[in-house]
Amino acid sequence: MKLKPISFKKACEFVNTIHRHHKAPQGHKFSISLVNENEEVLGVVMVGRPLSRYLDTGYTSEVIRLATDGTPNACSMLYGAAWRASKAMGYTKIVTYILETEPGISLIAAGWVKEADLKAQTQWGKYRPAKNRVESVAQAINKQRWSVEIK
Repeated sequence: MKLKPISFKKACEFVNTIHRHHKAPQGHKFSISLVNENEEVLGVVMVGRPLSRYLDTGYTSEVIRLATDGTPNACSMLYGAAWRASKAMGYTKIVTYILETEPGISLIAAGWVKEADLKAQTQWGKYRPAKNRVESVAQAINKQRWSVEIK
């Protein structure tokens, strides 16, 4: 297996085909794919600005999507690649969110640490009716925030 750059369009197609509970994001900073010896995509990681305005310091990146076909070690390889690429671009921290029902084994293997347990974000329309937000299944589930401080 090896890491390769992948276009936003192709990364979105992979996420829309594979990801269990999210569609592809609206945008990103960069994407990395993991391919096999036949150049078939096994997984992708998409990195962008933090969605939380409180974390958007200009020096923090966020893994906004990670999807794999289930290949062993693919997730940890992609998480590691995302933080190394972020470090090379000058970021000092990278964050991501997983569902509370997910164990985070790949994140631990890649050197990430759990930073916070977060309550589900529900009823967006009640507080921000002009946005016409569509809630996803994942919004109604508690999350964990994981991070790596880049030195």
